Amino acid sequence: MTVCPLEYRYGTAEMRRLFSRENLVTRMVEVELALLQGLASAGLAPEECGSIGGVTVRPSMLDEAERRIGHEVAALAEILAEKLGGCGKYVHLGATSNDIIDTAWALVLRDALSIIGSRLWSLIGALRRLAEEHMDTLMVGRTHGQHALPVTLGFKAANYVYEFSRSIVRLCEARRRVVLGKMSGAVGTMAAWGSAGLLVEAEALARLGLKPHPISTQVAPRDGYAELAAVLAILASQLDRLATEVRELSRPEIGELAEPGSRRRVGSSTMPHKSNPTLSERVSGLARIVRGLAVAGFENLVLWHERDLSNSSAERLLLPHMFMLVDQMLADAARIVEGLEVRAEAMRRNLELSRGAILSEAVMVKLVEKGVPRHEAHRLLRRLALRAEAEGKGFAELVKESPEVSDLLGGELDEILDPSNYLGMYRELVARAFEYAERAAKVCGYSNSSQGSTRTCSYST
Repeated sequence: MTVCPLEYRYGTAEMRRLFSRENLVTRMVEVELALLQGLASAGLAPEECGSIGGVTVRPSMLDEAERRIGHEVAALAEILAEKLGGCGKYVHLGATSNDIIDTAWALVLRDALSIIGSRLWSLIGALRRLAEEHMDTLMVGRTHGQHALPVTLGFKAANYVYEFSRSIVRLCEARRRVVLGKMSGAVGTMAAWGSAGLLVEAEALARLGLKPHPISTQVAPRDGYAELAAVLAILASQLDRLATEVRELSRPEIGELAEPGSRRRVGSSTMPHKSNPTLSERVSGLARIVRGLAVAGFENLVLWHERDLSNSSAERLLLPHMFMLVDQMLADAARIVEGLEVRAEAMRRNLELSRGAILSEAVMVKLVEKGVPRHEAHRLLRRLALRAEAEGKGFAELVKESPEVSDLLGGELDEILDPSNYLGMYRELVARAFEYAERAAKVCGYSNSSQGSTRTCSYST
């Protein structure tokens, strides 16, 4: 019986495979075999035990053994001992369960972070293309949900390029502290391996392509998982912000954007006319779960002494759920941005709703240039804006009729009240956002021509 929606509804097949029971067990076997290599290199096991590979343990075998023994890693060690003949007696020698579990998780998280990073970089690319295509597409800039100043859709999209690039950096930095091996025994002292402990660790982790935690208790420090949970929650919230923007601008009374395919999808089982932004709504809904899951990451920092088991059950839920949900959100967001329907005519229509009031700051700045104190110019234009609203007249009309304004600005007013003339340094700022994204991508192992995996990161924000 299928219960969890992750099994059939959320997450891509690629990410689902990574967190599958089969892959987790395979990774644990790899770690046990790497430990054997470390033991053999240190002379604590026969030399031939260091080259064993290709051992398969099916989850059903492990589950059956665990039911009998009552301990997952002990069950795995027993199965491998029976499979490996003369080398079997050295399986798991001197190790503790979390040497295997934490190091296996590091391998899984390394692959999962590569997928998330690649999807995020693809989304940034889609947003950049949107920004470039609509660099000069005028629209209303809104603060507090109210008309503020004119912007362009390209400028709006470039803000997301910058914000998501910051998450590229955060993921890159978190990876350095999370994708590390732990191979140090029962309380972290390597006591069972004597003076060969560091050699066992080095040889085992080299086989896995991992660096070690410099020191640990029985478990790798959980601040790494907490950081990763926080980084994923921030990314989820950024995706939520993007999705909320699309949802808001898709409302019929605004109508500036529409999700791809929204007109073809059935929007309601009872209202035939509905076209709903359901992809964006799914992103927003899943973000709430990811933010909630992050709390468990923080709680898992508080373990007794050299460790207790309270973190284990939480992490079995926390890590797969966070990654698979963010994976789904990134796939949805890329689909939204790549197929976004931009309604420039609605953007122009909405710019004209205030009948010139959206340019009140532009008029004020020009009055100050003519010698009017800023606070007096503000008071005058505020009065004209309120009057325009009360009398149902155009702000631009009243400004032109006002002698305090027209006597000073005269024939300049048409140019001043043109929204395309009050966009500031938008092109330069967009270029600066693109430059930041390129620097972040370069340091974290990405490029415009490749979706390569994140390998290193020394980027400083």
